[in-house]
Amino acid sequence: MNKVVSSATEAISDITDGARVAISGFGLAHRFPNTLIFALRDKGVRDLTIVCNSLGANGEKGQLLVENNQVKKIITSFSIRAGMQTEAEKRIAAGTLDVELVAQGTLVERCRAGGAGIPAFYTPTGVDTALAEGKDIRYFDGKPYLMEEAIHVDFAFLSGYKADRAGNVQFRGGSGNFNVSFAKAARVAIVEVEEIVEVGELAPEHINLPGIFVSRVVKITDPIDVRSLSRTEKRPADSARNYNGKPALTRAGIAKNAAKIVRNDSYVNLGVGLPTLVSNYLDGRGVWLHAENGVLGYGGIVTGDAIDPDVFNAGSQFVEAIPGTSFFESVTSFEMARGGHIDTVILGAYEVDREGNVANWSTTDTRRGGIGGAMDLISGDVELIIVMEHSDSKGNTKLPKQCKYPLTGRQCVDWLVTDLAVLHWVDGRFVLEAVAPGFTPEEVRALGQIEFDIAPDYKVMD
Repeated sequence: MNKVVSSATEAISDITDGARVAISGFGLAHRFPNTLIFALRDKGVRDLTIVCNSLGANGEKGQLLVENNQVKKIITSFSIRAGMQTEAEKRIAAGTLDVELVAQGTLVERCRAGGAGIPAFYTPTGVDTALAEGKDIRYFDGKPYLMEEAIHVDFAFLSGYKADRAGNVQFRGGSGNFNVSFAKAARVAIVEVEEIVEVGELAPEHINLPGIFVSRVVKITDPIDVRSLSRTEKRPADSARNYNGKPALTRAGIAKNAAKIVRNDSYVNLGVGLPTLVSNYLDGRGVWLHAENGVLGYGGIVTGDAIDPDVFNAGSQFVEAIPGTSFFESVTSFEMARGGHIDTVILGAYEVDREGNVANWSTTDTRRGGIGGAMDLISGDVELIIVMEHSDSKGNTKLPKQCKYPLTGRQCVDWLVTDLAVLHWVDGRFVLEAVAPGFTPEEVRALGQIEFDIAPDYKVMD
């Protein structure tokens, strides 16, 4: 059995107009199937439905297919990314590109189910959000669950490290992400790899995707420049907002105070952006960090020569693999979340309201935004810590009476740490546990719209 083909052009030769194509990859990671994407762009087929975590930025990855007028619909976790206007975003806003937004863990599970012969399943993810509209809801053990239908695709584009001629694939580090579930969902799965070896050269325990799920293997000819991918935060850790002429805590200060809440010897997921700073204050506490792309127990952010392109977190930052680090694909990662194995989730947010609801994935509408893994992460039995500034860049409060943006979760916030205060949800109300230096509880109250009690022994934040 020999599944190796001579070129990407040959590998995709039977893709026709109207095909459904799943494209693997996660964040800014380098293992996107670029060679196959370029070949599909050059082939010029139209009216494609693309299933992916995200399309990427302008001029790259799946976005190239949109720019080339080849895509009619996307099924994705990120239709847009904050601060980035893409061709897909323009077309979604204009109503010329159809989009189905799906929570990240639900997306991979729908594909896994498709490959497993399971037509549908029930999940707690998305209950009481816009994603539940029109979907069947059933109760199990007194809790509501949404029915989600399996996803099947015609073709899947995968990117791996090594493959043998029988189609057995090895992924490296945290680059497994969506590859396995997408392969299983596809009628034809095509993998591009750095190295093709003979059957028997891959140790059985190093095969992450058996060849039964792979139809074609091709050598990578268009690798991505890893050094161009390193993600930097838009605002430095030492930046701070001013309220009534007084400086609040820096972003680093918010992270430091959030870290105090985290329990020793716990499993913790850090969201994108500000939450990643929390890792700077967890050394020596036995905390194991978890990322949705499939990493558990990673270390700090690395740069330059220390970068391993296959070791990165969900925010696309390159991180260190330390003793005890483990890698797996995204289905397993979200099993950890929904199954209640993660102790604490730390997320940023656009808004948190007086009922403990949180909105963190869209400031427009339910067609445009980045759901990511947040809905899945908070659907399990977790302690949720929200970190954010008290007001946005225009001075508008991020603590309204009621969230105006689409909800990520309802009545799910356990702790809210801002640049002005630490608020704890206790018995259906927020309680102020600490306040920023130079501010009073009354000032905190006046700068938001949520109601809270004041702990008699409240402290001053560090």
